[in-house]
Amino acid sequence: MRSLTVLGSCGAWPEPGRACAGLLLEYDGFKVVLDLGYAALPQLLKYCPDGEVDAVVVTHQHPDHCVDVSALARVRYYLAPDAPAIPLYCPPGVVDVLRALEPRPDPASVFDVHDLGPTEKIGPFRLESVLLPHYVTNLGVRLSAPGLTVAYTGDSGPAPELGQLSAGADLHISDATLQGDSPTTTPRYVMTATEAAIGATSAKRLLLTHFWPGSDRALSVAEAQRIFPGEVIAAEEGLVIPL
Repeated sequence: MRSLTVLGSCGAWPEPGRACAGLLLEYDGFKVVLDLGYAALPQLLKYCPDGEVDAVVVTHQHPDHCVDVSALARVRYYLAPDAPAIPLYCPPGVVDVLRALEPRPDPASVFDVHDLGPTEKIGPFRLESVLLPHYVTNLGVRLSAPGLTVAYTGDSGPAPELGQLSAGADLHISDATLQGDSPTTTPRYVMTATEAAIGATSAKRLLLTHFWPGSDRALSVAEAQRIFPGEVIAAEEGLVIPL
């Protein structure tokens, strides 16, 4: 099975019944979690009841992208104390946040922590990261395996590096926090749906996510469709996209 499951789709805080950033990428039995923000762990446990995943990748240290990694650590510590540590790839600040949340168990006792470098090998995937503009260090990621490439921005302002990240991807997952015209203030650290589409034009499909709570997601899709030539999808909790 090769699929992407949306665990959470909100930015900043979760709307009722939703969660913040979280994605589950499956490739022939190998399971990678991409970000795990507020309320995303209960969604993950629907598909991986004991938190049994093969790797976790976190794009940056904001809690709407990483706070439930601490909850996953508790699940693994108590339900699978003898299991091998789960590889965790992230910028250095993420582990500081996790330790501040819960020093026991220490994150390094549950996870095999790696700095998210330019290129990594994770199971069947070649993982490449690209520095993108945000309030803190944010690394967009590109995961490639035979027959499949998935790209994910984390949070990002408009940047030329987005073209590199999305180039030829079967699915490009993009921050689309805002709607309407681009803000005139600088620097820019999140995108409109239109800007997300501009950054993804060389990908085959576009998944919009990280919506500001209360946003009309159909409007975001309509704005992106004016630019993006392929299919545009709005992230929804529980949505499964075959790959």
